[in-house]
Amino acid sequence: MKQTSARKPLYQPVSGPFHVDYAPDEGTVLNENPPRFTWMPAQQEDDAAYLLQLSTAPTFEESTTRTMGPLAFNFYTPGEVFEAGEYYWRYALVLAEGDSVTDSDSLQHTAWSQTRRFTLPAGLAETPLPDRLNRYEGTSLEHPRLWLSPSGMEELARDVASDASSCGWNQFMANSVNPWIDAPLVAEPSPYPNNQRVAKLWRQMYIDCQEVLYAIRHLSIAGRVLHDEQLLGAAKRWLLHAAGWDTEGTTSRDYNDEAAFRIAAALAWGYDWLGDKLTEEEREMVKGKLLRRTEQVAQHVIIRSKIHHVPYDSHAVRSLSSVLVPCCLALLHEEECAKEWLDYAVEYFSCLYSPWGGIDGGWAEGPMYWTTGMAYVTEAIHLLRNYTGIDLYRRPFFQSTGDFPLYVYPPDAMRASFGDQSTLGEPVNLKTGYNIRQLAGVTGNRWYQWYYERVKSNDPGTEGMFYNYGWWDFNFDELVYRHDFPQIGGEPPIGIEPLKWFRDVGWVAMHHQMEDPDNHIMLLTKSSRYGSISHSHADQNSFTLHAFGEPLAADTGYYIAHGSSFHRNWRRQTRSKNNILIGGAGQYAENNKVYNMAATGRIEEAYSEPGLSYVRADATAAYAHTVPHLQRIVREIYFLQSSYFVIVDSIDLTRADSVQWLFHAVHPLRIKGQTFRINGTKAGLDGSFIYSSSGELTLSSTDRFEGVDPTEYDGLPKHYHLTAETRQAVSHRIVTLLVPYRMEQPKYVPYFIDDQDHGLHLYFTEAGITQKIEVNKAY
Repeated sequence: MKQTSARKPLYQPVSGPFHVDYAPDEGTVLNENPPRFTWMPAQQEDDAAYLLQLSTAPTFEESTTRTMGPLAFNFYTPGEVFEAGEYYWRYALVLAEGDSVTDSDSLQHTAWSQTRRFTLPAGLAETPLPDRLNRYEGTSLEHPRLWLSPSGMEELARDVASDASSCGWNQFMANSVNPWIDAPLVAEPSPYPNNQRVAKLWRQMYIDCQEVLYAIRHLSIAGRVLHDEQLLGAAKRWLLHAAGWDTEGTTSRDYNDEAAFRIAAALAWGYDWLGDKLTEEEREMVKGKLLRRTEQVAQHVIIRSKIHHVPYDSHAVRSLSSVLVPCCLALLHEEECAKEWLDYAVEYFSCLYSPWGGIDGGWAEGPMYWTTGMAYVTEAIHLLRNYTGIDLYRRPFFQSTGDFPLYVYPPDAMRASFGDQSTLGEPVNLKTGYNIRQLAGVTGNRWYQWYYERVKSNDPGTEGMFYNYGWWDFNFDELVYRHDFPQIGGEPPIGIEPLKWFRDVGWVAMHHQMEDPDNHIMLLTKSSRYGSISHSHADQNSFTLHAFGEPLAADTGYYIAHGSSFHRNWRRQTRSKNNILIGGAGQYAENNKVYNMAATGRIEEAYSEPGLSYVRADATAAYAHTVPHLQRIVREIYFLQSSYFVIVDSIDLTRADSVQWLFHAVHPLRIKGQTFRINGTKAGLDGSFIYSSSGELTLSSTDRFEGVDPTEYDGLPKHYHLTAETRQAVSHRIVTLLVPYRMEQPKYVPYFIDDQDHGLHLYFTEAGITQKIEVNKAY
């Protein structure tokens, strides 16, 4: 290492909620070996490079220290497993001499950063990432590479010849290949009127581009496997047509990124599977267009969005999977920039993925965006594993993330989760089931296979909906799964945890008899460090309740389009949630990302014991911008005897104000005194306000969606919204009893309370047994 008499100081910014943090340190809970190293960027120049030092001694003697680098970015996964023990690490910024930044022994660098210490325990998952220099050694120069190698293609051909039905080939041919042979070519999308995005046209544009992908990919695969020149000719016709589209026009990344992602992938599959059917001129033309479209995405992700600095650009993160991996694999060994972009994607997946969750497998944006994200990332890491041998499925996140939909988006539940959902009001999305089946194949988890089987039986006939057809083809999914994964037998989740706390995202699910939809009771609540950023809503401390096959405390409204008045003024707002307004104001939900990320909540405690599941959540920070006179707002939820719920809300203010307790349903609400009732088709719910510290509440209801353009829901079924308003006070305690029941019989009978100085005692009687709980008035 070249020495200088005086080191240039290293700029070490303080990490904030938007940025990657310095890790690992004493407070980092390590769950895989080697640890992942991340730090704040030392400067903003795009050509920055770093050195990383790791030592078993804080003094970094040469005999105890290894130096890694130069590293192109501020995150790193080592290529070897470490021994358990105590370690120290630091980094420095390379001061490049000329154009050479390749030999760490001859590099000048800034002063070393602050030293950080961590302890690596034994027994962690071993997930090293091969070094850049030898990462793709042994990979073939032949095509195809996406999904199947030439030998894998011939293996599939033998399977087809042996039994085309059981491997999924007949279904694939009938539904996903034959329709495109003589179909008219999809026209290149026209611009929006005055180049102003229109939701309906935006959606049609990306669906058109998805059809181009289907035609090229499916005709190419079928033609190569069957050695069918007619199919190959049709595939080539589609490929040259799409390659002729303007890379800077309506399907460019900056005009319509969803369209751009699909056309880039279409060109990648065509270039990879049809290369030997193209003339040299055609091949170079297709490659040039593919390279340019890949470059557009890479430049946005790495240079403009910089998701290695600020990782919360949902589309940019997804484009690693949908574009950079397939496109760069198709171009690998031919274009040096393809290797650089692929390295970035692989290293991101190995170190920073997922920015939306952690070791528990949660996804802060909710189950629909889990579905979209997982659909693309599992396809991408599967392509990587098949071609390079790099197995990212081994990472703990991918081993556990199937639990997230299992607990928060179970097969029989509707309107029972959080976040943006294009399938709102529909059964669980088919692709969610296909995703979790793939994770069953990876992990061997039979509950995951059960989930897939239930979703498939619950949701037939939706394959053509825009949220399916415009994104994925289930016949292709089936073909890939049957060829590449073991067939797992499903088992109902008997014995599943009655309370599941996803600490990484701040979601808590309570369940009783998930395996039996007729008896299943589910309550979901959240209070998350992600606030209302991206596709999350202003819903800290909200809850949903689904019981006996019916949404009772529901997530109401409709998905018209992202950015519609329904989305902006209702779905994202606290007023649409089973939650609390203070003086009519909810949590922050507008378009300032700093405030969105600051509008957080926190699960303070969650546990389950026989006869009781309990959660306590604090959403004070979520109201800080909108209700500055709020001191504290805490919600406690008790699930007692797997039958009924007690909700205790505690609000403390610096000046007197009213509180509005909100409840939403898809069936009419009947109000009487301090009680309300819902009667659905299969189930009902009795609600009672059994204590309010400021006196009786004023109950009212409406079937209107406040702030929403009525034309957006004209002709759609009504939803119903309850408001229970307090008198003005500086402190509020509201205790609510919710009793779900089957329509044939309410399960519940009388209760009474006593309000003593040292606590609020609630007594419930069922089948001759009296149960008492005590609520601490400090909350």
